[in-house]
Amino acid sequence: MELKDFDYELPEELIAQDPLPDRSSSRLMVIDRASGSITNRHFRDIKDYLRPGDCLVLNDTRVIPARLIGVKEDTGAVVELLLLKRLDDGCWETLAKPGKKLKVGARVSFGEGLLHAEIVDILEEGNRKVRFSFEGIFEEILDRLGEMPLPPYIHNKLQDRERYQTVYAKNSGSAAAPTAGLHFTEELLKEIDDMGVKRAFVTLHVGLGTFRPVKTENILEHHMHTEYCEISRETADIINGTREAGGRVICVGTTSVRTLESMAGDDGRVRAGSRDTDIFIYPGYKFKCVDSLITNFHLPQSTLLMLVSAFYDREKVLDAYRQAVEERYRFFSFGDAMLLI
Repeated sequence: MELKDFDYELPEELIAQDPLPDRSSSRLMVIDRASGSITNRHFRDIKDYLRPGDCLVLNDTRVIPARLIGVKEDTGAVVELLLLKRLDDGCWETLAKPGKKLKVGARVSFGEGLLHAEIVDILEEGNRKVRFSFEGIFEEILDRLGEMPLPPYIHNKLQDRERYQTVYAKNSGSAAAPTAGLHFTEELLKEIDDMGVKRAFVTLHVGLGTFRPVKTENILEHHMHTEYCEISRETADIINGTREAGGRVICVGTTSVRTLESMAGDDGRVRAGSRDTDIFIYPGYKFKCVDSLITNFHLPQSTLLMLVSAFYDREKVLDAYRQAVEERYRFFSFGDAMLLI
């Protein structure tokens, strides 16, 4: 299976640069996988496609202000660290720019010395292992000095950090938002609750594994980086109970899908626990426990587009994307959404 099989043309002006004032006013493309029909709605209309006894699975990760800009202590050169994952020894795996300036032993200062970092190792694909030194509480310092790690295709400055968080974000640790969940408001979720639709929360801290570009022509040669995911006993019981009662498990976002599929057995039952996952889902994959998917429109040739293509049909997904371009949908993180039922 080749990388070019997941390409499509996207005019740059359709890449959403800002979130809409009302989260739920985003557009919603509804695809009925059984009939192949496509309907254009608004996200708040998603209630029309939910039933009592269904279960929404939401990723409650919270994005940290993971982008740090500082200076090398020996030369004063400006460098950037993007925090990807906290490691077991208290260090962090980071993406460093420019990496060639940050060799093992290099030290970086942030906030006029409020925070220091030392490069202690060079990891696979050039990521840097960093040990921070500081006085006080790291999270408070990071909140003061760090910036939200918006994707490189978003050029506008984010006026409100909370707009790059879901309204149910809870567990800090992500380097990017699980963007399908950005469309929900507290009011919409309450209306869905009142319908008899259950909510179940999983955690997957979004890192480089989800967004690193595929660089191999044969997608089977692509290596996914690991990301931490967790499912509580309560969540496992809700999801398994939903399936046993004949309800649908509706994942909000590809991160929720990857979490469930990483923690489910061949019998479709979800196990409670935590692990690092590098699951790579592409066409031919047999889903264990996901019935429907709410997702955004993804970058060409991305692993996220491959996952959506696995859930439905590659050619039909690409045709839906072409229709979305014709209908002037907004794409990517702050863009519109798709429901596959």
